[in-house]
Amino acid sequence: MIINKYIQSVVLAFSATFLTGCAVTAAPAKPKVVLQVSDGDAAKWNLALNNAKNVQQEYGGADKVSIEIVAYGPGIGMLKSDATTNNRITEATKSGIQVVACENTMTTQKLTKADMNASISYARSGVVQLMKRQDEGWAYVRP
Repeated sequence: MIINKYIQSVVLAFSATFLTGCAVTAAPAKPKVVLQVSDGDAAKWNLALNNAKNVQQEYGGADKVSIEIVAYGPGIGMLKSDATTNNRITEATKSGIQVVACENTMTTQKLTKADMNASISYARSGVVQLMKRQDEGWAYVRP
């Protein structure tokens, strides 16, 4: 019995000594960035879309980085289906960039999902969506 305990102790000590250097390292986390657009200026939207595209290219494609653009306040107008940025928004979503509209702003501006670009998604609150993403470790950019 004493010999059994001794053998167990030796095995444990051996394992702890030699296996700690062999720990498996986790793969690096996928980079994530959330961009805020709360201005109704087409130039700001184009800047945000350019930033998102550049990040995606720098990291080697949509499968290598998560990108989300959150729009609220005056910025929501650029997500309407008749906006000057409509084609660029559609291109961005097709390339894997998530574009999110604030439903609170839509309600205030009396907009419905039928008024919006068909390729976007929605969050109840744009500001809360930004807060959640930051809590989840997403980098935050406001162009």
